[in-house]
Amino acid sequence: MASSKDFLDFVLEQLSNIPDIDYRAMMGEFIIYYRGRVIGGIYDNRFLIKPTATARKMIPNAQMEIPYPGGSPMIMIPDIENREFLSALFPAIYPELPDKKKK
Repeated sequence: MASSKDFLDFVLEQLSNIPDIDYRAMMGEFIIYYRGRVIGGIYDNRFLIKPTATARKMIPNAQMEIPYPGGSPMIMIPDIENREFLSALFPAIYPELPDKKKK
């Protein structure tokens, strides 16, 4: 099942106070970038992020979800409407994200 543009718009609105957020549509889903690095994505209308050590500490009871068949487990954001938490989470996990791949 593909993710809806309405859900993408909702997530982007929740992230609107975080600078340098971008996204890319990919095969019916959306990859979310923070400061040029992949931080997660929207898969089947679920907002999932990379399971970094800091993310696991900040979301101790994280629900792990498979984004797509064959994909690695990711953390499902439990409270998308908590903008304050998201504003703290993204900068905290940024140093643990892989650098953008060079072509």
